[in-house]
Order: sequence, then C-alpha cells, then structure tokens
Amino acid sequence: MPKHAQRGAIDREDDSALQEAYEDEARRLYLRYAIEFVEGLNLCPWATSARVAGKTRVEILTKNDPSPEDALAPAHSISCDETIEVGLLVFPRLSLDRLGFERFVARVRELDAERYGIEGPRMAMAAFHPEAEARFGNPYQLVPFIRRTPDPTIQLVRRSVLESLRQNHVEGTAWVDLSKVSVEELLKKKTKPPLHERIAENNFEKLSEYGIDHAKAILDEIRRDRDETYGAIEMRYKK
Repeated sequence: MPKHAQRGAIDREDDSALQEAYEDEARRLYLRYAIEFVEGLNLCPWATSARVAGKTRVEILTKNDPSPEDALAPAHSISCDETIEVGLLVFPRLSLDRLGFERFVARVRELDAERYGIEGPRMAMAAFHPEAEARFGNPYQLVPFIRRTPDPTIQLVRRSVLESLRQNHVEGTAWVDLSKVSVEELLKKKTKPPLHERIAENNFEKLSEYGIDHAKAILDEIRRDRDETYGAIEMRYKK
C-alpha cells in the first residue's frame, strides 16, 4: 500500500476513534446534567419518568462544526419513533456561542417545519447551551441558566405530550355557560397560567429553595469535567 494511502487509512481510524470517544463522553456528561441537576433539583415535571421508562433518547452529533441540515436526520428519526417523548441532540464539537446557537436551532426548526408541511412538526424544539449566567430577577430570566447543558443541545418534546399536560389544567380563556354560574362565582374562579409559565415559576421556586449557589456549583463541576475530558480526548488524538 502506498504510504499516502496507508496514512489516510490511519487518519480515518483516528477520526473514527475520536468521534467514538466524543460520543461516549458527551452522553455521559449529558446524563450527569440530567440526573444531578434537572432531576436532582426536580426542575422538569416529566424528566425522570420519561428517562426511567425508556421514553428519552439522546443522539450525539460528533461531526466537527455540524450544520443545521446535519441535525435533520436524527431529529426526524426521533420524531418518527412514537415511543419517544423527549429527545436530545447533543453537539460536543459545535463552536457557536449561545446567540449563534439560538440562530442555529431556529434554522433547524424551519427545516423541520418544511419537512412536515401543513401537518406541522411533531416535536417542539428548545435550545440549551453551556454559556448562560444566573439571572435571578424573575422566572423567565432564569430559564437560560437552567438550560446550561454541558454541550450545545436541542431538546425535542413531543407535542402530543405537551398538549396532554395542558389539557389537565384550565388555561387562558375558557368557555363558560353564564346561565349556570353567578358573576361572583366566576370572578372567584382562578384559572391556572399556561404550562410554560407554571414550569418557569416552579423552577424559580425550587432554585430559591435550594439556593442558586448550590445549583451553580453542580453545573460548574459538570463543566469542569467536560473541559478536562474533551481536552484529554483532543490530546490523545492530536495529529
């Protein structure tokens, strides 16, 4: 075999091993975030049950700086698997800051919507990114911090699951037969806020209870683990 061909074969083997190492470690790090932070602090109403029941699927995209188009195939695969309620697309080698990743995810949403056409996407997508400071002014300011995954990540939640959760509560405006209820009773009746508001408020209360420094320490330790682990991978396979 010519030397240049032999070198190409070795490079391909090294790249395959590098990607496999990233996949294993990115999966491990995401599970740390999910179990130690989200589930440990009770920040998601269905995270634990979905994971334990095998209804969560994590896909690691190990390509160096993948495009939004690269995310479509695994997103579609998750969408088509009706047993999956929560999907995660993790990008350990994507070098985008938080705002850049928001635009990246917006483009993935557009492409996904084009795929499904008039019926609409089956999964709702949200951007999670490791670069987010703790802003504790109100529940909505805290959302990016709670979404501080070890790597840029797209969370996919099946829309039918969200709709089921919404239907279990009275939200927004509701039709009422005024002939069967007095105005006084109607004014006393309180409707619950939308699902996303309830989750944000619950998380705000939980982190107030546990202490933001405690929450930040968990995320900082996972980030330290990530940086050291990926640094070791790059050193191992550095050409």
